[in-house]
Amino acid sequence: MTYLKGKSIFLRALEPSDIDFLFAVENDVSLWHISQTMQPFSRHILEAYIESAKSDIYEAKQLRLVICEIESNNLCGFIDLYDFDPRNNRAGVGIVVAESFRKKGIASEALELLITYAFEFLNLFQLYACVEENNQASLTLFSKFGFEKTGVRKQWNWTTTGFQDEIFLQLIQHNHV
Repeated sequence: MTYLKGKSIFLRALEPSDIDFLFAVENDVSLWHISQTMQPFSRHILEAYIESAKSDIYEAKQLRLVICEIESNNLCGFIDLYDFDPRNNRAGVGIVVAESFRKKGIASEALELLITYAFEFLNLFQLYACVEENNQASLTLFSKFGFEKTGVRKQWNWTTTGFQDEIFLQLIQHNHV
């Protein structure tokens, strides 16, 4: 089975040639509140990050994959497993799709591939996501794949419009061995 290839996209490891795309996404001020970023990233820092991304998920405790279109090989976004906890078999999921690729089903296909990879290959028991209450697109996306709302962190994240609640979502693999 091919875990990281779908019908229109595939997921792959970061490459040094991704630096411009990574630089643009990580320095997009409109996304900083999601990742708790407070300052821009330099190319040097991001190049070092790409170099360290070669580490195994068990060592780095995270995995960032690039979302690419199959036909054009265009970079569409990133999907991450973060806070990987091998003892408890769980990880957080984060996804960002470049604006020009949104509303094309790319996030859905990428999340479906990541879920399959996480449960069938990494043998994780559960995945979770933290989504701001006003991010209806992400809430809909995660709900579509069975993530359930299991908690709310009240006024958790500061944004330009004030504090926002953060919804905690979990997907538990019930047939886990």
